[in-house]
Amino acid sequence: MLHILYFAWLRDRLGRSDESVALPENARSVQDLITQLRARGGEYGAVFARPEQIRVAVNQRFATVTDPIAANDEIAFFPPVTGG
Repeated sequence: MLHILYFAWLRDRLGRSDESVALPENARSVQDLITQLRARGGEYGAVFARPEQIRVAVNQRFATVTDPIAANDEIAFFPPVTGG
C-alpha cells in the first residue's frame, strides 16, 4: 500500500488529507502514480492536470516525477513553498 498525503490547496480541493492505495500494477515512478490519480477524473483530474504546479516528496525527501516508487512508500503532494 502507498500512503499518499495531500497538503494545502490539494487537500482542500480533494477533500482529504491522506489516503492509502494499492500500488498500481504498472506504476513504477511518481509520474505513473500521477497518471493513475489523474485518471480518476473529477477533482483528481483537475488537480493533477498540471503536475508542474505540484511538488512531491517520497518518504519525506523531495522527489521528481521520474523518481521510483514502491509498495509501502509515503508520497506527499504539496504546492511549491514560497516565502516572504
